[in-house]
Amino acid sequence: MRHLCALGIAFAATTFVQSQAPEAKVEFEVATIKKSPPPGSDNAVTAGLKLDGAQLRIGALTLRDYIGMAYRVKVYQISGPDWIATERFDIAAKLPAGTKADQFPAMMQALLAERFGLKFHREPKEMPVYALALGKPPLKLKESAIDPNTPIASAVEVSGSGSAAGIAVNLGNGASYTFTGGKFDGRKIDGRVLADVLERYTDRPVVDAAGLTGRYDFSFEVTPEEYQTLLIRAGVNSGAVLPPQALRLLDNGGDPLGNAVGQLGLKLESRKTPVDLLIVDDVRRIPTEN
Repeated sequence: MRHLCALGIAFAATTFVQSQAPEAKVEFEVATIKKSPPPGSDNAVTAGLKLDGAQLRIGALTLRDYIGMAYRVKVYQISGPDWIATERFDIAAKLPAGTKADQFPAMMQALLAERFGLKFHREPKEMPVYALALGKPPLKLKESAIDPNTPIASAVEVSGSGSAAGIAVNLGNGASYTFTGGKFDGRKIDGRVLADVLERYTDRPVVDAAGLTGRYDFSFEVTPEEYQTLLIRAGVNSGAVLPPQALRLLDNGGDPLGNAVGQLGLKLESRKTPVDLLIVDDVRRIPTEN
């Protein structure tokens, strides 16, 4: 299943840049943009983000992912040409001395405007969503053991790999998850972003209504048929190009994520909520030269 790992990478990278960007214009000193190489014969792919000192490297993310990182919105809030969700780019950039984490979104915004000619407007729209809420007790999430002596990381790195055999994602700061063989294992997942992790495996956005604030270890299991449906759904949400026969399996696959989270003492409630959409008006398919 092509490009499944990007599900966690884009989310983790977006989480890293959630701070409000400053008003002053800031830019990368130097930035190189290249088309990502195609996956191997097994369709497995590895994506990642690494920020170490003044060096930033991001690989195998779509332009839609980069827009989400720059403007701190989720991918379902971005509407534009189909290719922005399927064509992938690698970015290598040098940050100015003294750059702070909350300046990263503004730098990415400047890069997208300059190199891709990105222009957009915003529109409100009411959309169907799932609300992740507390279900039937007890809550089966285990508080993660946190070592108070763990040193603060001097670098940020998130990565993941995915194929038809399953998905493994490192979300950074000790958080990770795997989804293989019909079993989902999460470690040190922040309750405030649990909905974001789970929405990658369903057919609509998932918003947090559970109010969980700790970090948790948890696992759930699904049937082989449900596992197949969830992997295909993950592929669709990540922009993977899937064969028609795979997409047809979604027609009768339902939404097994609801049954899965029920094992954790949670539930998904169908609701409608207003969403601020980012509508792409103009963007280059090929960025200007490095």
